[in-house]
Amino acid sequence: MPKFSNFFWRAIISISLLANTYVFAQTAHEIARNLRVNAKRIEQRILVLSEFGKNPQGGVSRVAFSEADIQGRNYIMSLMREAGLTVRIDAAGNIIGRREGRDPKLPSIIFGSHIDSVPNGGNYDGDVGSIGAIECAQVLHENGIVMRHPLEVVVFANEEGGLVGSRAMIGGLTAEALAVKSHSGKTIREGIRAIGGDPDKLSEAKRHKDDFKAYLELHIEQGGILDAEKINIGVVEGIVGIKWWEVTIEGFANHAGTTPMDKRQDALLAAAQLAIAVNKVVTSVPGRQVGTVGRITAEPGAPNVIPGKVVMSLELRDLSSEKVNSLFQSIQAEANAIAQKTGTRISFSSIPTNSIPALTDERVRKLIAESAKALGLSYKLMPSGAGHDAQEMARITASGMIFVPSVGGISHSPKEFTKPEDMANGANVLLQTILKIDRGELK
Repeated sequence: MPKFSNFFWRAIISISLLANTYVFAQTAHEIARNLRVNAKRIEQRILVLSEFGKNPQGGVSRVAFSEADIQGRNYIMSLMREAGLTVRIDAAGNIIGRREGRDPKLPSIIFGSHIDSVPNGGNYDGDVGSIGAIECAQVLHENGIVMRHPLEVVVFANEEGGLVGSRAMIGGLTAEALAVKSHSGKTIREGIRAIGGDPDKLSEAKRHKDDFKAYLELHIEQGGILDAEKINIGVVEGIVGIKWWEVTIEGFANHAGTTPMDKRQDALLAAAQLAIAVNKVVTSVPGRQVGTVGRITAEPGAPNVIPGKVVMSLELRDLSSEKVNSLFQSIQAEANAIAQKTGTRISFSSIPTNSIPALTDERVRKLIAESAKALGLSYKLMPSGAGHDAQEMARITASGMIFVPSVGGISHSPKEFTKPEDMANGANVLLQTILKIDRGELK
């Protein structure tokens, strides 16, 4: 038998180890590609979560900072721990479950949504993305797959009240915003404290660009396009900006029986005309912009008294900030004309919960589309007409959103519904996109 040098044998051993490492890596990647979420577990957890804040109409009123919200958050944290995540609440009240990766130097892949609802809302808005994110982490945990990157599952605080948690995470939550009263009756400051955050230390909740590789959010569409066109997945191109104003109309309260019609300064009449003017302005130009007057209160609120004061809301949404500003200027001009005609005063006060338009990352969109295609799912590129935490996160990291169908296009309603198979499809696309990013395919 020929003699070989130690160098030769060391080279043979090194080649063998490299080959084994390559085979192991290929096998691990193949296992990861074949991973699927547990559809029944997602559905069951959605149903359990819907018990917190359940209303008689079959939906939920789990508004942020309420007792129902706190109970739901406790349930979410228990699921995170079951999925092998280390759980904490940051200073803004965001719930963050973390799982370390193989390389501590790498930034984390963060994904999640929210669980707070609007008053008299549904059981799927935010919940699908939150439960789906935890499911992805649990599938990896159960299969013993440790990623290169750390993973962070986030459930943001008070999304419905102005993207409060995500805004705090990017360092954009102002002292003025903390004073705004939420649907729970608490101010944002009081609410953050009630859910375990610390509004006096918001700077500690701020994260930086270097902290994250990417942010992903699974969400119901909240519109009817995917359902009507029988498409499985929406790959979100961008998220509209949203601006809110409180509109105050001051007239003169007087006796309804003794004040002639031509002598009145009726604040409610002016408000009605302004609501019609909003619709006229917003529909006067081409595009997908929308405008809404969703809340109106009249004082003193008696049948026999002419309303002397009205407070109403105004909301404008579009992918272009310039268009939103242009529409608002036109609405102000209409308001001035209405005020002069009705003998009232109309003023606008911007509410500091506005969100700017945000485009998703083109590279992330590509990976989401590839994941859907590999899973045999149909998909289409589409904008989001609703605001989401992803638009805040897009300001500090590459972000992407995955939509699944809303039956009948119904959302913010107890009749909101997404089929179990669609929830599972979205979670599987989320899982495979996370794996692609971890493999270094985000280039």
